[in-house]
Amino acid sequence: MIFQSQSSTTASPATPRVVAPRVDAPDAARHYDELRDDAGRVRAHYDQVITDLQRRDAAGVKRLSDTARRLLAERGVTFNVYDDKGMDTPWTMDPVPFVISSREWEGIEKAMIQRATLLNTILTDSYGSQQLIRRGDMPAAMVLAQPGYLRPCHGIKVPNAKPLQVYGADIARAPDGRWWVISDRTQIPTGAGYALENRLITSRLLPDVFRDARVRRLAGFFRQMQQSLAALAPRPAGEPRVVLLTPGPYNETYFEQAYLARYLGYTLVEGEDLTVRDDRVYLKTLSGLEPVDVILRRVDDDFCDPLELRNDSMLGVPGLVRAVRAGNVSLANALGSGLAEAPAMMAFLPGLCRKLLGENLLMPSVATWWCGQERPRGEMEKNLDHLVIKSAFRARGREVHFGEGLSTAERTAFIERMRFAPDRWAAQEKMTFSTAPTWEDGHLVHKPISVRVYLVATADGYMVMPGALTRVAATMDSPLVSMQKGGSSKDTWVLSDGPVENVTLLTTTRTPVELRRIGHNLGSRVANHLYWLGRYAERAESSARLLRSTLIRCSPESGMSETPLLLPLLEALRSLRVLDDVADTAVLAAQQEQLEARLLQAVFDPEHPSSIRSSVTHIQRIGILLRDRISVDTWRVISQLSDALDAFDHPPSISPMSDTLNVLTRVILELASFHGLAKENMTRAQGWMFLDTGHRIERTTYICELLRAGLCSADAENPSLLEAILEVGDSTITYRNRYSLLPQLAAVYDLLMLDELNPRGLRFQFERIEQHFELLPREQNSAILTPAMRVLLENSTNLQLCDPTELARVEPGTWAQTQVAKLLTQLIEAMPALNDALTAGYFAHSTISSSESEPAAEPTPTR
Repeated sequence: MIFQSQSSTTASPATPRVVAPRVDAPDAARHYDELRDDAGRVRAHYDQVITDLQRRDAAGVKRLSDTARRLLAERGVTFNVYDDKGMDTPWTMDPVPFVISSREWEGIEKAMIQRATLLNTILTDSYGSQQLIRRGDMPAAMVLAQPGYLRPCHGIKVPNAKPLQVYGADIARAPDGRWWVISDRTQIPTGAGYALENRLITSRLLPDVFRDARVRRLAGFFRQMQQSLAALAPRPAGEPRVVLLTPGPYNETYFEQAYLARYLGYTLVEGEDLTVRDDRVYLKTLSGLEPVDVILRRVDDDFCDPLELRNDSMLGVPGLVRAVRAGNVSLANALGSGLAEAPAMMAFLPGLCRKLLGENLLMPSVATWWCGQERPRGEMEKNLDHLVIKSAFRARGREVHFGEGLSTAERTAFIERMRFAPDRWAAQEKMTFSTAPTWEDGHLVHKPISVRVYLVATADGYMVMPGALTRVAATMDSPLVSMQKGGSSKDTWVLSDGPVENVTLLTTTRTPVELRRIGHNLGSRVANHLYWLGRYAERAESSARLLRSTLIRCSPESGMSETPLLLPLLEALRSLRVLDDVADTAVLAAQQEQLEARLLQAVFDPEHPSSIRSSVTHIQRIGILLRDRISVDTWRVISQLSDALDAFDHPPSISPMSDTLNVLTRVILELASFHGLAKENMTRAQGWMFLDTGHRIERTTYICELLRAGLCSADAENPSLLEAILEVGDSTITYRNRYSLLPQLAAVYDLLMLDELNPRGLRFQFERIEQHFELLPREQNSAILTPAMRVLLENSTNLQLCDPTELARVEPGTWAQTQVAKLLTQLIEAMPALNDALTAGYFAHSTISSSESEPAAEPTPTR
């Protein structure tokens, strides 16, 4: 036997072996076994995979599973589940691939190409001459009564006569070994990106087996997708602008959308990023509007245009249908293509295939009856216990009922409900899925699977991706195979009889390329997200530095002897609202337990809007919005920020203050990694400018609040307080290298305000922001100073004219009335004005702004 059976004697504990799949007799009779034939032998195409697993003990296979989980987490692969699990559920992948032989795949390819051609023909006719209805080949209700039929799109000409540019189909194998189509995905075939991600992981986990088994590559499919979408462009000259339209980060497959956009080289956009002018679609960029030629959409049909389709949609582009009708932009898939994926349509496909293509379906659909016809409805009522009842048209919803699970009363009530509107229901035979080996709890077990295959249109037909997204049911008795219901996924290996072509997305043509220093102009929404990513990263770091210095000085060991020196730090925290709802910092400083509790809250409380935990949450959310813009290493650092806070043992076992100090230090180091990656890896283009501008504006606010709190203190000249200010400003070593004496007021303020060489100083921040502004398109093209530049230059000039040496001549107690103190207050008030000017000029494209505008997905900031 290839594996030990469970009833056999197990190996010794010192050398645990992989245990054979648990398959009892009833299941073996009901399910097709993908791994073994009727004689119990491992099928030939699984040989190399199983042989490799046999070389490993149970711990070795577990390491494969753990490594897969770790790699997926590091790459931030997620899938949004709409239940109590919340958003950003980690994607799960079984390390044992699903393997298909080359001969079997040939049959699947032919069947899928035939089916895609058939559905494309039906869509073309339904939005064109409608001859199928006129001849009686298809009930009129299949088109005209469908909520998914978009009347405003009737008569629109589709480039290449292929409304179905990308197609997906869910297929499953019945107990007799035959493949059946259980659903069509003609509107938005999702999952190809996840299939590609699974492939990248398994090829790393099993490199030798992957190579020796001659697994076909996926890159050729995506290269064909690039070529096919480019061919849809209405402008014949120049490089076409292709964008991927996403519903946003709350969509269940947002990760895949961002991943595909980056992989294919497309701009990821939301509806608000696009606008229609004179029946043309444009992308809003920092330099103005740029024409868009092709939209690969992930927004449902009726949400794409609130003017002509669904008027309550906030996801689409007003006027998009007009632009498509005018032939100025192409969509993949065409608007209204969801018509063909209605479950009821499957009942008519066998006859339509014979009528339109002159041949029988090579891969049949699961037996389907539309209840809008009297005879099928009667059969459905008689055999309800053996059927699955679905909404006939997907636009009506995804309601599913399993007849065998209905009680007598429920059965009677459902039949009455169905009789009231029979055309809204379709019945399908319940499918028994085949099973494949899956690693679970130290064993290979059998679980039901379904396979989603993908096709893309070519100039003369369709191309099938030589792989698929295999989904695994949560349990053996699951009636559905669904990621939303706790299922997992597998990589799908399609084997080749000969050498595998080494395909890449990189072009091999020798056509001269136009050399560039930057890519396409940055979209306004992306610039906004990068700006706030910089702000929140600096906010978290500056808060961590300030809190760390405060915690060090409020330890019980000091006997609160440093309370006077603690007050300026607490006052800075209060002004920044890191300590919220604190009326009197002196009273708080005198209450040791309450002070510690408030400081811990400022670090860990997710409900506190200015806590470090909240800032890290914002960083992660914005990171999700920028998935197509940030590197894997940067995402890994962002993920580790949360891990640093999660490492806090609550309640702490020994010392909460000591543990918190360790957490703060780790947060600071992780944020230093983030800033280092941004500094060393990002090209100095528009994205970098806005990320760094947000970083500099936030740092300016923190420095000003810290210095002002120190000046307003009765101990403004105390060297210990000045040492704390230098510590928070990360300038202690610089000061000691310059001055061989205790910190003095004027020297400290000069270092943190006017030293243009100090990256923690105010002047350094203003100079960097000014350098960025000079390269921004609006600043370059404007004949007069923009509002943002006016705010910047006015305050930068006042800063340079400031004289901190006057502090050495001022009487103690009057520091708050000095020119320096007034300037710090002015700079603090100027930062929201600068933020508003940036928002109005570059993000909102409006002269009207609200204080401290942020990305729409983020809550309003607290200051």
